Amino acid sequence: MHTQYTDDDATFRTEVREFLVHNYSDDLRQRMGNADTYRAALIEWQKILHKQGWVAPGWPVEHGGTGWTHSQRFIFDTERASYGAPDGNLFGLSLVAPVIYTFGSKDQQDHFLPRILAAEDWWCQGYSEPGSGSDLASLQTKAIRDGDDYVVNGAKIWTTNAHLADWIFCLVRTNPDAARKQEGISFLLIDMKSPGITVNPIISIDGRHTLNQVTFDDVRVPLGNCVGEENKGWTYAKALLTHERTATAGVSDSKRQLNLLKTYAAAEASNGRPIIEDADFQRRLAEIQVEMLALEYTELRVLSTVSRGGAPGAESSFLKIKGTEVLQAVQTLAMDLAGLYGGVLSTDANSAALEHEFGPQTRVSYMYGRASTIYSGSNEVQRNVIAKAILGL
Repeated sequence: MHTQYTDDDATFRTEVREFLVHNYSDDLRQRMGNADTYRAALIEWQKILHKQGWVAPGWPVEHGGTGWTHSQRFIFDTERASYGAPDGNLFGLSLVAPVIYTFGSKDQQDHFLPRILAAEDWWCQGYSEPGSGSDLASLQTKAIRDGDDYVVNGAKIWTTNAHLADWIFCLVRTNPDAARKQEGISFLLIDMKSPGITVNPIISIDGRHTLNQVTFDDVRVPLGNCVGEENKGWTYAKALLTHERTATAGVSDSKRQLNLLKTYAAAEASNGRPIIEDADFQRRLAEIQVEMLALEYTELRVLSTVSRGGAPGAESSFLKIKGTEVLQAVQTLAMDLAGLYGGVLSTDANSAALEHEFGPQTRVSYMYGRASTIYSGSNEVQRNVIAKAILGL
């Protein structure tokens, strides 16, 4: 596989770096890290990317994509992460949008896609239910036709940022008498302002409110908000999950965390000897770096497939498994390291960044990161997907 950057790639990397320096300000960075200002800051950042034409690298050009090569997409994501800048709203840009532009009607594409690009709609995902997690096909939320609407009743859980969202995309059961549980499921787009929707907060182990339970009590949804064919939603959901699992790998963001960790470890400890000189620390660091390099190459292969018009297949499960395991390894090493240094190094030259990354944020990231091997389909389920798709079991 070709992995050398061309002169054009090098020029593009310089362009990306200059763009980040001039557009992702310290003020924006600080507001992004504050729960009270996070939503407004992320919307502002997505609008900046949209104005530049860089907000949707993975989309087809005809719908607003960049037309970048897989190398350019990799460069952009790497530089973005290394600078500490986020993507836009993942649930809109990377999850529901590919379903809409692949399976949605022309009216749905014309209405929703421009609004997603411009950050005018904030999306969340309604998949898991109180009784349906890894076995998602057992979902019980029902949508019954009534005139020009569906009437939706049920509940979704672990719904990230539902309290901030304008819209939710949901899997619902439209044919409870289907022969197989994967059949009779439809993919609905639901306005979060609809009467009958209640959002109840869930405080996770990290002490933050990002998760929610969303209940639907006789919520009316226009028939035109069903994506694709009724009762074919499971097919569309599987396509979405391959994109979600690829995004969950978080290779570039894990690389940034590891680089910050190395900077922190190189600082002088209380005994005058940097932790990075410790043999056991070097061993753990090397093991993570080797795994991360292999993960990078897998991500490049997936990007190459997508850039040729394909879709991420079983490789997305590989990325999800290994990406989340690497992420947890980085977070565990960071937690151990922060403990050795007492949390932060206020005298270090990079104290501003380190205090955020290795102060209270270390505990938050570690705690929340325990869920990464569960969400987007648990890693145990992903191994079953691989066994079926690759080994034919």
